[in-house]
Amino acid sequence: MTAPSKPPLDILLCAPRGFCAGVVRAIDAVERALTLHGAPVYVRHEIVHNKYVVESLRRKGAVFVEELDEIPDGDRPVIFSAHGVPKAVPAAALERRMFAIDATCPLVTKVHREAEVHHKRGRHVILIGHEGHPEVVGTMGQLPAGAITLIESVEDVERLSPERTDNLAFVTQTTLSVDDTRAVVAALQARFPAIIAPHKEDICYATTNRQEAVKRVAPLVDGVLVVGSPNSSNSQRLREVAERAGCPVARLVNGAREIDWSLFGGIRRLGITAGASAPEVLVEEVIDAFAERYDVAVQTVTTVTEDVFFPLPRELRGEAAE
Repeated sequence: MTAPSKPPLDILLCAPRGFCAGVVRAIDAVERALTLHGAPVYVRHEIVHNKYVVESLRRKGAVFVEELDEIPDGDRPVIFSAHGVPKAVPAAALERRMFAIDATCPLVTKVHREAEVHHKRGRHVILIGHEGHPEVVGTMGQLPAGAITLIESVEDVERLSPERTDNLAFVTQTTLSVDDTRAVVAALQARFPAIIAPHKEDICYATTNRQEAVKRVAPLVDGVLVVGSPNSSNSQRLREVAERAGCPVARLVNGAREIDWSLFGGIRRLGITAGASAPEVLVEEVIDAFAERYDVAVQTVTTVTEDVFFPLPRELRGEAAE
């Protein structure tokens, strides 16, 4: 007796997708510290926003904490996450003589430096970002209280009431929606024509590239699955981009187990992408799950090729690490 034939399904795989250079650097930093110094290695906050990655590193000996006071005194490595931290955190680590390693993404550090330069030049800084996100908390924590104002929307721009309008500058979170941010920036520049913009856009290359790939694929498919964790800003933005590009169904899942087959049961063309902190193994598991139910044909849709690389933190490189 022959098995019933599976219905056909075309999968359009977005490229670029998944890990960016900053995420690779941060994960490698934890693994290198474990290799050099053994377990435990402490990590303040999730090293990147992905449950699979965090659990994998935890099994290898990483201990994740939210604050430094959860870490016992001693000489164990303490790694700051890719999202960046307020200045008070490394200062506190230094006071306790901790072996601190900063795995902040260099593109986030760039935003920190921009904010500091503006402040030194007497400008009030406007930060476009999502309240409470660790990257935003870290960026705001680079400057004294009151020196930086957080906004999230065009409506927030309208509510701004700075003391002066001739000394303003803005920076942005690196993982925002490109289109949403463009609208907020336009509103800022319309209301405050003298506001100073970043020399180069703060939204990182990986966020931009992954959104562009989704924009290409979303109008061509019946549904889009974004592999990533709910607390991952760039993953959430990918889902929103797919919806706005006209895709009938767009969902964010940690992995194959979270697929809602009532939504994806009758599709004929599916787009798949992954947030910048989601490993490729989870994408493969999602494809395998569809292959159990469909006769799958996979086609990769590439919008740009990425070749960005960031070296490990100095404490973990070559002779310095030895």
